Amino acid sequence: MTTDTSFSDKQGSCCDNPDKLARYLEAILFVADGPVEIATLAHVLSCDTAQVEAGLRALEAKLEGRGLRLQHLRQRVQMVTAPEVAPVVERFLGLNLSAKLSPAALETLAIIAYRQPITRAEIDRIRGVQSSGVLRTLVARELIEEVGRLDTVGHPILYGTTFRFLEYFGLKSLDELPPLEPDEAAHLLADWEAERGAPRTPGHDHDASGTRE
Repeated sequence: MTTDTSFSDKQGSCCDNPDKLARYLEAILFVADGPVEIATLAHVLSCDTAQVEAGLRALEAKLEGRGLRLQHLRQRVQMVTAPEVAPVVERFLGLNLSAKLSPAALETLAIIAYRQPITRAEIDRIRGVQSSGVLRTLVARELIEEVGRLDTVGHPILYGTTFRFLEYFGLKSLDELPPLEPDEAAHLLADWEAERGAPRTPGHDHDASGTRE
């Protein structure tokens, strides 16, 4: 396409310069109304995906300690506000996000986060109870979504976490989830939910034996 060619010619070695590429990535992600596929960024910038990923790493380094951050999920990326500034942003926007998740919702969400993609039947087997109502709640709150269908009789839905899940718990990616069993993970999510807006290092501030209300 003419537009792609002229952009590539004009920018010269942009794709080989992660710091320069980071400027374009920052601008695109700033105006995007949701997560963007890395492949789409590569196409728009006339770069390959490895170059875009290098540019994203450079952008993440530039955003360190500032009010914005990048989140990654399933080959998509988006720019969001940092969790430590969330209370101020929510107050400015007039948001009321005080409603907490129930213990059953946290337990189910932890199972999905650590075992995804996973079906409802598998969730029920792990929890020992029926989970349809909890799943509907988590879908309604946009914390989980359908990510596929199992190739078996009935093609049951496979559930996975969303970008909203990352935002809610202040994570950059699922890689920040520490290795825990589902019951420990549910406790961790409860702690993180209670501490929303407070800076933390995921995986290093949780005592699985601690009590909670």
